[in-house]
Amino acid sequence: MAKIPFACAECHLVLEDGVDQCPRNPSAQVSTDHQGYVIIMNPARSEIAKRLGVELPGKYALKVSNR
Repeated sequence: MAKIPFACAECHLVLEDGVDQCPRNPSAQVSTDHQGYVIIMNPARSEIAKRLGVELPGKYALKVSNR
């Protein structure tokens, strides 16, 4: 069975396998309860990145619940 990766509750970055702390927001909570994701390759030219407030390339969850 595939492991569900963690996503940062602050910046929504989907973390790599085995990583359980966000490198961009170390004090932020992380969660496996997230829905959908988008890969941003060029944030400067991406409308989706602008709407999500993303400034760095990466894989981001669209919705993160941190219960």
